[in-house]
Amino acid sequence: MKIGYARVSTQDQKLELQLDALSHYGCDHIYKEKKSGKSKERPELEKIITQLRAGDTVVVWKLDRLGRSLRDLIDLVAEFKQRGVDFVSLQDGINTATATGRFTFNIFASLAEFEREIIRERTKAGLDAAKARGRKGGRPQGLSKAALEKAKSARILFDSGTKTVEEIAKILHISRATCYRYLSQVAPVVV
Repeated sequence: MKIGYARVSTQDQKLELQLDALSHYGCDHIYKEKKSGKSKERPELEKIITQLRAGDTVVVWKLDRLGRSLRDLIDLVAEFKQRGVDFVSLQDGINTATATGRFTFNIFASLAEFEREIIRERTKAGLDAAKARGRKGGRPQGLSKAALEKAKSARILFDSGTKTVEEIAKILHISRATCYRYLSQVAPVVV
């Protein structure tokens, strides 16, 4: 069975061009979606995936209609392959039922992996360079100025013995756990 998938990003865009191409290709059923490719929820695509059977072919007008990113596209096509399902992109001339189509798609997969490796290497090089200059990554240790002032106030109230931790937390508009953390970070005042 040939299963078509047509998607546009906004409600203003029209599906007709894709629908005509998918119908002309002979799709038995066409799923239509009006969702951004960035959206994690694509219910029509999820329906397709749950209903796929070995021997089916998923057909799209263009590659970017199926995947949110190259990695997402590769993962989807790999899942199709595991289920014995072929994939066709009409405008890109890719048909994974043919040797040429599989080869083309594998080139895309290799490029995506290469891109991830380069990003990983650049990130590591940047962190190493910053470390060599004496910079440390991550969140600064200790309390901010505002938090330190609240911690000092919490310590003064606590040391006075007139307020409980729960009352101090309410007065300072902080949680009880934060109040305990502040108390542990500010030394008692010695008179």
